[in-house]
This record gives sequence, structure tokens and C-alpha cells, in this order.
Amino acid sequence: MDMLLYVISVILASILIIPLVLRTFYPYLWIDVLYCGELLRILATFISRRRRRPLFFVLDRFLEQTAARTHKPFIVCGDETYSYTSTDKRSNKIANALQAHPGYKAGDTVALFMGNQPAFMLTWLALAKLGSPVALLNHNIRTKCLLHCFNCCKATVLIAASELKEAVEDVLPSLLEQGVTVLLMTKHCDTPGVQSFSDEVDEASDAPLPRSLRSHITFKSPAVYIYTSGTTGLPKAAVVNQNRLLTALAVLSSIGVTSSDVIYLNLPLYHTAGFMIGFIGSIETGSTIILKRKFSASQFWDDCRKYNVTVVQYIGEVMRYLCSTPKRENDKDHKVRLAIGNGIRADIWREFLSRFGNIQVREFYASTEGNVAFVNYVGKIGAIGRVHFLQRMLFPYVVIKYDTERDEPVRDANGLCVESPKGETGLMLSKITDLAPFVGYAQNEDQTERKRLRNVLKKGDLYFNSGDLMRIDKDNFIYFQDRVGDTFRWKGENVATTEVSDILTISDCLKEANVYGVQVPGHEGRIGMAAVTVREGVQFDGSQIYNHVVRYLPSYARPRFIRKQNAVEVTGTFKQMKAKLVEESFNPRRIQDCLYILDDNEKSYIPLTAQVYDCIMSGNIKL
Repeated sequence: MDMLLYVISVILASILIIPLVLRTFYPYLWIDVLYCGELLRILATFISRRRRRPLFFVLDRFLEQTAARTHKPFIVCGDETYSYTSTDKRSNKIANALQAHPGYKAGDTVALFMGNQPAFMLTWLALAKLGSPVALLNHNIRTKCLLHCFNCCKATVLIAASELKEAVEDVLPSLLEQGVTVLLMTKHCDTPGVQSFSDEVDEASDAPLPRSLRSHITFKSPAVYIYTSGTTGLPKAAVVNQNRLLTALAVLSSIGVTSSDVIYLNLPLYHTAGFMIGFIGSIETGSTIILKRKFSASQFWDDCRKYNVTVVQYIGEVMRYLCSTPKRENDKDHKVRLAIGNGIRADIWREFLSRFGNIQVREFYASTEGNVAFVNYVGKIGAIGRVHFLQRMLFPYVVIKYDTERDEPVRDANGLCVESPKGETGLMLSKITDLAPFVGYAQNEDQTERKRLRNVLKKGDLYFNSGDLMRIDKDNFIYFQDRVGDTFRWKGENVATTEVSDILTISDCLKEANVYGVQVPGHEGRIGMAAVTVREGVQFDGSQIYNHVVRYLPSYARPRFIRKQNAVEVTGTFKQMKAKLVEESFNPRRIQDCLYILDDNEKSYIPLTAQVYDCIMSGNIKL
């Protein structure tokens, strides 16, 4: 009897002690197990879909949802509401109108030049039904950049929003010279060479399109081209193939989003986050999308209350803007339970939760063209994700030592990369495999090859170079540290310094321009600054340069500060020197050169005084 009591006591003690031990030494074990289970479920679903015949694509998932959720709202934008069925029928009308057009044949690549509006989504679905790859053009780009983005995906048709008519007209001669069909989403257009398209859509049939139109598509076929600024030159068109798009279906469902959720989408649809997570992710979950044409901090929470929003998307700047709005008594009066995005600072994260309530923040890391992603499914403030054995097994990655001065990986005597110890910052690389491929950029093999890194851990292996410096702590949380090379991030956009430099030097005033990003207290990322020299015999003209950058560059890429020098410093191999410039930043008390700041009110670059600098540093002037 005593032995039995002893055994029972030991068992009871174990039952009580084991959870305590696990909570103390393995606090995230249960969350890890649940998440790994979710990953396995997603993988099983993906494999099952890959085996279906005929081939199963994102469009097929949309058609499944339409059959299951006939009258449920899919897209709500202002006064416009489209149910799953009306979305399907309207996209059929667009597809039938386009198919009847003499300048188009099924399967042709089409460039979509629109802002956030239902027509963007409807047109993409229409083109998917026709088997056409779609280039998602940034509606902020103009002239040279617009032509470049259009040409590098070999599109034969441009479909543009009516409000972008002037931007289209700026490049129209070049488009017509190439035999491009230009369609404007309007009922009437008097510009020769530009055809109105909305009237044709209204008159077209809403009959379904035959599957045979897309019978030529495979999983390796391009689905969309999404543009990303790299370290050199103009934007690159990252090829997102049908297989990659199919995997994007799982993003929202993997973090618990369901058909009962209402998703607030205010990020640009031409970007990966807005398109692949907000739009494509909602197709998988069968959710309702509240589409916002443009982000507005003052309207954000009112919209959430009006539409009973439960899930919001963000980039770091969005969260900061929300926290900067005047406090209200009803700040916590909403139904938002989940926020998904990237780029939020730890201090803003804490402030957001304190002010707006118990919202689960799911910070993630991914890139348009990359083959690795991390999700902070635990909710650890400051981390971009958590790494675990299953992910490392399925999608191998490594953090290696990186020499930021020489701008290259550190290699050992055998020519192999050196892995960074846990807790130290290094360059994130992910192995290129069949399960984690790297497709690259359209019409740009040079830039594609630059993102490949060979002989990493052993001779002959091949990895994708993320270009991002990361750190993994002892608890396996991963933190973003910085970007390498000549790209910086501002307002949620990647800015290529050489692209901005090229634009500056085609002005009548500037001879050379060395562009870089500098940090500003209270702001995410780095803001653009340029060290410039003026052409011989020409005076620095702030108004002329202002007009030039406004004409050629989107707002986030325009250098906010200009430093006028007698000569741009270069290395022995004629590479522009940036490190010292970045360090000196834009402090007029530290810099002898003339400094200027972009002033939208004056429509000019005006002298940057010590007083203005102090206002920026104190936060009285927001950039």
C-alpha cells in the first residue's frame, strides 16, 4: 500500500512539475508545436493541389469560393460592393471585352497601371481567366521609369486607370512606336492612340471563359511581375510564377484568418504585401476585403468601426502614423483582433498595443523575389520571426559573417562562407532548392545572378542572397538589423540609390550625385540624401532641381536633403564613398558644405539652417 501511494505521489508530482519545467526551460514549446502542425497542414494542402488535374491555380480557388459564397461581399470600396458572384461576372465581362479586342490575344502579357480600386482586382482576375501574365506597375512612376517597367516584361497591352491619362500620354509616342495597345478605363477618350475600354466592358458578355484559354499554363509560367528596387539601376521585375502564387494563398490562413474575417487593405495593390497577402490571401480564406484607395491615418479607425474590420495590414510607417494621431476616447472601440505586416519598431509596437488594445501583431519577413520567409507567430515584440527545426529542414537558411566595409561575405581559407555565431549580426542566405526556388528578374540575368551566392557552406552549393543583415538570439527569435549595398528603405519602399543618382544627373543643373540614406529620429528606415556637384558655369537652382525630381521620381524616392560639394569623393576603383557621408548625415553644424532641404510649400530646395535641423531632430518637423 505504501509503495502504491509512493508511485501515485511520484506520478502526481511529475504531472505538476513537468509543465513547470517546460514553461521554465522551453517556454515556447507548445506554440512551436502548434505552428509546426499548421505548417504541415499547409504543406499537405499545397501538395494535394499540386497533384490535381487539370492543374489547379489561384484562379481555381477563387472559382471555388465563388461557388461556396455566392452573395457574400468580396470587395468593398467606398460605395462600391462586389459579391463573389458579381466579382466573377464583372471579371468575365472584362475578359470577354479584351478577348474581342484586335490588339490582344489570349496569353499575351498585359501591364496594369492602376491605383487601389476594384477595377485592379477585377482586371487581374479577368487576365488570369485569359491565361495572361500581368505586370503590376507602380501608379506613381512616370516617363523613363514607366517605360522601363513596361518594356522589361514584354507586355503588348497597357490597361490604365482614367486618372492616369496624363502619365500615359507622356510615354504614348514610345508605346505606339512599339505597336502597344493602350486601353484606358473610361467611357470616352479623345486622345489619338488611347482607346476607351469601360464602354466595351459594359457591353460585353458575362459568360464564363473556357478553361482551354489557359491550358498552356504550367506551374513555372509567370503569373505576375512585381517590381522591386535593387542595388543598381531602375526597378527590376521580379517574376512570380504560378507555383509561387499558389503558395501565397496560405499566408493569411496560416495565422488564423478565416472566412468570418473582414480585412482592411490600404497598402498598394502593386506591391507584394497588398497583392499577394491582402488580395490573394483573402481568396484562400474567403474573407471580405475593405479596399482603401489610399492610406489615411485620420480615417483608419473610423473605417475599421464602420466596416467591422477584424484584420488589418501594415508596414512600419503605418503604425507610426496611427500612433502619431491625436488620442481619442474610443481608440480601443473596434473589432480589430489581428495586424499583419513588417517593419514595425519595438517602441511603436508597444505604444500601438497600449493605445489601441489587445491586438495580435504578426510581424513577418519576406521579399518579392526571395525564397525564405519568417513569421513572428509568438508575438515577441521587436522580432521579425522565429526559427525552428522544421523550417530549417524544409527551407534551409544560414546567417553568415559579412564585411560591411568591403561589402562582401567573409570567407575562410577554403573559400567558404563563415557562419555567424548565434547572437551576432550576419547576412541572411537561403538555399535554392526545388521547394524553395529563386526565379529571378525578367529580362535581367545580370541582376538575377547577383542575388545568387555560390560555395557558401560547401563547394558547389547555391543560395539566395537576401541582402539583409539579421541576428538570431539564444531563444531563436530573429531580428532585422539593416540592408547591405546601395538600397535603403523609406516610407515602406525600397529606394535604389543609383536610380535616383541617374535621375538627378540628367537635370540641367547637376553634374554628379552620390545618393544614400540617413537616419532621422522618430522615423522608420532611412531618408534620401544626395551629395552633388554642380555643372561648370551653372548656379545651384533649388526650384529647377525640385521640379525635376517631382517630375521623375515618386515622393518616397526624392532626396529630402542635398549636400553641395566641389567634388564627389570616390575610391581607388572609382566607387562613390558613402560611409563618411552617412555618418555626417545632414547636420549643418558639422558640415561645411552648403546643405539644402526639399520644401514642398516653396516648391524648391531651400537652405537647411541650424534652426530647421533642430526642429527636425526634436520632432517638431515631420518628414
